[in-house]
Amino acid sequence: MLSRRGFIGSAAVLAGVAGVSGRAQAAAIPEAPSMEKAVMQPPLFPSSGPEYRPTVTLNGWTLPWRANGDWKEFHLVAEPVEREFSPGMKAHLWGYNGQSPGPTIEGVEGDKVRIFVTNRLPEHTTVHWHGMILPNGMDGVGGLNQPHIPPGKTFVYEFELKHSGTFMYHPHSDEMVQMAMGMMGMFIVHPRDPAFRPVDRDFVFIMNAYDIDPGTYVPKVSEMTNFSMWTWNSRVFPGIDPLPVRLGDRVRVRMGNLSMTNHPIHLHGHSFAVSCTDGGWVPESAQWPETTIDVPVGATRAFDVLADNPGDWAFHCHKSHHTMNAMGHDMRTLIGVSKKDLAKAVGLLAPDAMVMGSTGMAMPEMEMPMPDNTLPMMTGSGQFGPIEMGGMFTVMKIREDLARDDYRDPGPYKYPAGSVAAEVDAPGSEIPRQSPATGSEPAGKTHDMKGMKGMKM
Repeated sequence: MLSRRGFIGSAAVLAGVAGVSGRAQAAAIPEAPSMEKAVMQPPLFPSSGPEYRPTVTLNGWTLPWRANGDWKEFHLVAEPVEREFSPGMKAHLWGYNGQSPGPTIEGVEGDKVRIFVTNRLPEHTTVHWHGMILPNGMDGVGGLNQPHIPPGKTFVYEFELKHSGTFMYHPHSDEMVQMAMGMMGMFIVHPRDPAFRPVDRDFVFIMNAYDIDPGTYVPKVSEMTNFSMWTWNSRVFPGIDPLPVRLGDRVRVRMGNLSMTNHPIHLHGHSFAVSCTDGGWVPESAQWPETTIDVPVGATRAFDVLADNPGDWAFHCHKSHHTMNAMGHDMRTLIGVSKKDLAKAVGLLAPDAMVMGSTGMAMPEMEMPMPDNTLPMMTGSGQFGPIEMGGMFTVMKIREDLARDDYRDPGPYKYPAGSVAAEVDAPGSEIPRQSPATGSEPAGKTHDMKGMKGMKM
């Protein structure tokens, strides 16, 4: 739940605030909200200023702000957190305000923002506002643009939101460790004009990857290639929120990528147009239809889609290993191998062991003992049986009877009679194969080899 840590306004704390303007020094530092829930929170509609359609964050929330004159003030707290990837697995990460990733920050083009950052980590940190155009001294690169924020201290960043778009925030101190531990978040700047490319629903999430051995809780921060948990907002399927959408809604989905590889993100049942990057809005004349959009490392992408096809539509990364959990990179491929003799030999040493994989890795309706704090590679169930997914996978649920601002999971789709693929009673007739030599004779017929002497075969 959303809790309040109270105002931090004592003289001792203010003495630790570095680089604060006279305006900020005249006021107490705003309270720092914290979130414990790992499910999507309702959108935070603006109580004053320009109107905009607020975003909703998959398995996350939006950071509240305080008005102080003509400034919007936010308070981020960098700290160790515990994050549940999916029921059955938790990780000890670093993040902001109780969660990893941190809360989404929202503003409007032209806003003046003041963001206080308190460091409760065991080492120094900074915050870089990825993709944003701002004064050099507010860019957040430790040592280059500012001193690092020591543990226990609070710094403040002040800048104007000059451009609308989809941006990120993350550390630029000990970046390899702090980002590998989950320190990141999204920063959305809405257009000043509410008539600029309006949408009915606006979803956002950030992508990252972790290598966590089964039974352990802390990521391997020096890992570069061998990741086992591919996450959206530090969640994996089936723990990732669905995207509930009303039929006919125009929907925007914003994605940031701070993992170590690209992600081709694919939506079933629709085509869409890429509308925004961290560099700005894509002119409508330059957009083209897609069903998959590649999100490069260190970049954001947003697409707009008209939800005109009802149903439960898969939405996922199209790298197949990125829709799996707790992958075993050293597993042997046994497809086509008889396991009878192997199972007998293994059984002598480990009577409870199972030799698997000779027909593939699907395990319908079967549960196996798992190490503590880990997840099966393929999991999740739907109304027709096992979904056999994991990692970067969820569902866009498009319903005709969904209310305008209702983001609750509507449950499984009710398929009209006769609209689901099903088994037929009689097999189709076998199509005779043709000979590559004549194009007409059935395969397998013996050909006369006379007259072929001397031909090179």
